[in-house]
Amino acid sequence: MQGRLNLPNALTVTRIFLVPLLVVVLLTKFEGRLIFGVRKELVAAAIFGLASLTDWLDGYLARRRKQVTALGQMMDPVADKLLTSAAFISLIQMGLAPAWMVAVIIGREFAVTTLRSIAYARGTVIPASPLGKIKMVAQVVAILALILGEEERMRPLAMIGNAALWVVVATALISAGDYYRRFSQVPA
Repeated sequence: MQGRLNLPNALTVTRIFLVPLLVVVLLTKFEGRLIFGVRKELVAAAIFGLASLTDWLDGYLARRRKQVTALGQMMDPVADKLLTSAAFISLIQMGLAPAWMVAVIIGREFAVTTLRSIAYARGTVIPASPLGKIKMVAQVVAILALILGEEERMRPLAMIGNAALWVVVATALISAGDYYRRFSQVPA
């Protein structure tokens, strides 16, 4: 079972394939802002929501079905980082997210991934931080609210998105400090 593409891993691959579709929908100027008669913000939010759902579902199914694989453990965080980074960078391009906040968030991802990889190479696994889960939920809320808040009648969602973005930055910085603290205890 380790070598095959099981259902949880297939969901992770699906999330990766949804990333370019999300970017195209977010950054393409459609006539009347409609895609097959649907507001582009709703289409983008649906794509991002579906991709985010696969993140939760692949982990749930992998544990429940006892299909946790090394491939899945490697691909899942990469898929998460691709999805959120692409969404945040698109939001910068659309003028919906400050570049400095996105730089902090993505920079934290690279730093933590590097620390965890070095620790793993030294024979120590640094498990995911509970703050990382809070950060991920806040990222999903921020991205969805900012996308949907772009539409005129949904402007109040933009305020929720901006508040959630501050939560993401705060949890990113605090959890980065926690990862660094745990990394500093890893034998050289």
